[in-house]
Amino acid sequence: MTFLNQSVQYIKGVGPSRVEVLNKLGIQTVEDVINYFPREYEDRGKFKSICELQNGEVATIKAVIKSNITESRIRKGMTIYKTVASDETDSIILTWFNQMFVKKSLKPLEEYIFYGKVNAGIGRKEMSAPIFERPGENKNLGKIVPIYPLTEGITQNVLRGIIQLAVDMVKGNLEETLPSKVINDNNLCDINYAIEKIHFPVELSEFEIARHRIAFEELLIMQLGLLSIKAKGKKDEKGISFASKGEIDELLNSLPYKLTGAQMRVWKEIEKDMEKDRPMNRLVQGDVGSGKTVVATLAMLKAVNNGYQATMMAPTAILAKQHYLGISKMLAPFGIRCELFTSDLTKSQKNKLLQSLKAGEIDIAIGTHALLEENVEFNNCGLVITDEQHRFGVRQRGILTAKGEKADTLVMTATPIPRTLAIILYGDLDISIIDELPPGRQKIDTYAVKRNLEERVNNFVIKELASGRQAYIVCPLVEESENFDAKSVTEMFDYYKDVFKDYKVAILHGKMKPKEKDEIMAKFKDGEINVLISTTVIEVGVDVPNATIMIIENAERFGLAQLHQLRGRVGRGKFKSYCILKYESNSEIVKQRMEIMQKSSDGFVISEKDLELRGPGEFFGTKQHGIPEFKVANLITDVKILKEAQAVANDILETDPMLLKEENKKIKQKIDKLFDTQIQL
Repeated sequence: MTFLNQSVQYIKGVGPSRVEVLNKLGIQTVEDVINYFPREYEDRGKFKSICELQNGEVATIKAVIKSNITESRIRKGMTIYKTVASDETDSIILTWFNQMFVKKSLKPLEEYIFYGKVNAGIGRKEMSAPIFERPGENKNLGKIVPIYPLTEGITQNVLRGIIQLAVDMVKGNLEETLPSKVINDNNLCDINYAIEKIHFPVELSEFEIARHRIAFEELLIMQLGLLSIKAKGKKDEKGISFASKGEIDELLNSLPYKLTGAQMRVWKEIEKDMEKDRPMNRLVQGDVGSGKTVVATLAMLKAVNNGYQATMMAPTAILAKQHYLGISKMLAPFGIRCELFTSDLTKSQKNKLLQSLKAGEIDIAIGTHALLEENVEFNNCGLVITDEQHRFGVRQRGILTAKGEKADTLVMTATPIPRTLAIILYGDLDISIIDELPPGRQKIDTYAVKRNLEERVNNFVIKELASGRQAYIVCPLVEESENFDAKSVTEMFDYYKDVFKDYKVAILHGKMKPKEKDEIMAKFKDGEINVLISTTVIEVGVDVPNATIMIIENAERFGLAQLHQLRGRVGRGKFKSYCILKYESNSEIVKQRMEIMQKSSDGFVISEKDLELRGPGEFFGTKQHGIPEFKVANLITDVKILKEAQAVANDILETDPMLLKEENKKIKQKIDKLFDTQIQL
């Protein structure tokens, strides 16, 4: 169907200005329209009698207008329109604010359908601003109505109308992605039925059937993509078999601390992988401060001792530099040359390093995305490590791995992901978990407070600063937004530099140049800055042992996993540390989330709760983790569907590992599109 790729302007009634609004929703083509699924549904087809209505519920009633519409102007710019409607059981007051059309639209003694929120007091019932239509019209009432995510400039009714037109255009003409055998064996409905009923179900059972089909396809495509990548690694004839060398014990003995049991267990798993003759593909998960870097250093030492180079990529220049300084220091006694590759190198510096790397004179290259550039060539790279894996996609990881021939791959993340979910998301990797913190780590006391306690919080911070400690203050935005009530980092900087006028206050955010950010972080680490007002760029950052306070503004705007990671920026030294979560919302879910943060310091427990409360899409926030976002599937509630999809994925790859059969070609196309890379099998 060629018109699926046509602009949304192809749809009747969609002009240039509306195209602009739809683009903001990620809708550019007709195909995007039909795949823009509802976030929820309102069942406006279940009628209630007025006597059954309960306070606070949203309901549909059928009633007769019993009086003329009254008009009352209560203040400038505010006019109330009221009438009374009744059915055979009771009466109800209907109220609208500033909706003049109501007076012309509703006729006394005629019957209408009303849908709205009920306010039931003693002796009276009221429905505020109900939508209405005549019986039989069935435009927005008397049926199940889809509710879509919106943006400024478009209403539910308008978007619903556009989607209805698009669905009608494609009706009965959509081509299947899945082979007919998969559809039949798994009792799936066809794609045409699924698209129509996911948008406009007549009965909720139709929606369930449609949703199951679309969720199954999403999960199957994801699993096939990940398993294909993993299969590619496994089918390589030979990898590097790294021999056991004595320097590992020497390094372990030279450390000023003893590795935890979890660190040793994970290192043994890595060591075993590296000694096998097939490429290692392993994910190391560990909470903030669990000691992943030491384990990675052991792996790099093993690679270099065997005559190979190693590389480590971090998402920020700040973190890359921290790794470089720490790893260089640990490996200096062994005569190992480490170098730092970042985008702020001068041309001559960069060229020198590139030549040395290609000649094999550099043992370990540590850097940022700069390592992905084409001109970065290794002599014989045997180990590739990516830190904070959730910040890189499958494609980026693949580019770096390709720098070495059959190199071992180690990926690390401090974002604790529930094990079952990690297996799904990183299905192309074996998984190790460092689930133990080193002894001596300070417990961080966490408090969730409302804005009215701000002065007390500020006084507490001043007390800590007077003792020589430092503080982070994190904000969700760089600049103020008219559409977003969170405090911006620039606004907060102006406020706090007055509050802490006796101390050095600085600002840090992602729009700054890398060099500027590095300078500020270096000053903060050296104690030249007392209070750092920052965005989440410090989420993965340098260790500042003297920083004991983490204040997070508008904490309700962050995911629990992210709050936990931010909290981990303090408590890294010998001093008692505190995390203060400031929030404004009265939502019960927000209160639950704040409570979880106060009660738990276990990142894996927190991530489980985060996932339960917000779902996978928001849990990750963006596509940075490299796995496509699901439009329908839910990794928590759809475990049964996931298992079914996994079984089918394995069956397909068993008979067609390269997905070259005609029946699987459309699946292959979707995998390539979703993962933004050609999966070469």
